[in-house]
Amino acid sequence: MTVDGHGLLDDKTGLIFGAMNEDSLAWAIAEAAHREGARFALSNAPVARRLGSMDQLAEQTDSPVFWADATSDDDLEELFDDVLDELGALDFIVHSIGMGVNVRKDQPYEELDYNWYQQTLDISATSLHRIVNYGLQTGAIAEGASIIAMSYIGAQRIFSKYSEMGDAKALLESIVRSFGYRLGKQGIRINAISQSPTRTLAGKGIEGFDAMYEFAQRAAPLGNADQTSCADYAVTLLSDYTRMVTMQTLYHDGGFSSMGMSDEIIQDLSAAYAQAGASSEAEEAESEA
Repeated sequence: MTVDGHGLLDDKTGLIFGAMNEDSLAWAIAEAAHREGARFALSNAPVARRLGSMDQLAEQTDSPVFWADATSDDDLEELFDDVLDELGALDFIVHSIGMGVNVRKDQPYEELDYNWYQQTLDISATSLHRIVNYGLQTGAIAEGASIIAMSYIGAQRIFSKYSEMGDAKALLESIVRSFGYRLGKQGIRINAISQSPTRTLAGKGIEGFDAMYEFAQRAAPLGNADQTSCADYAVTLLSDYTRMVTMQTLYHDGGFSSMGMSDEIIQDLSAAYAQAGASSEAEEAESEA
């Protein structure tokens, strides 16, 4: 579905973290922000330069690129100084950064490598705190600005294969609430978007992701929300129309977060159990014969 621009972000400037390739949520948000009239800079870790294609997005949206490690205090301080010089004070920031090191290395939750675990929390959650902190310290965040961070319902519920990332997203959402109180005193708002399982580079790195995706697709009344619909929702949160919304985890998941079991899942399970029962009976009959 193609949406025309409505100028929701005319005259606004921003900084978008985490665009890796065309499947990235941050990539789709950048395209939507550009469509709505925003000027913004793009940032990602230096390693993404050889793994992703952010330069293509920069050309497409006429955006400057600043390579910075969001877990590095020095990198972020320099980044915000540079962005401030390039764009002036920012009206919005998008945090779409995450990586589960233990998940990628197939380390089970009950046997986490704690050094990797700390890296996961630092990359996926504490980086949001650092970004906001250095944005404030450098004067790069304008009064009335909007900050959004991408989350997942695994912060609130257990999806076994999501493992340590559930902890990381829970911390991320806590930072949104804790900083939200303090930012509100400066007229700045901050929210998390809890997005459907989405076929991104990060999502595909999770064992069992296809099953998580299909389960949510069958349970959600509207099905899973894709990158484009997420981006359209995100720009409303970056716009002035949501100027009184802050400290929230906002579910953008086709209704999945309010569901238990759908008819489709019940039918699928009933058919699977019936088939399993029939197979078991056939095996018993063979063994008796």
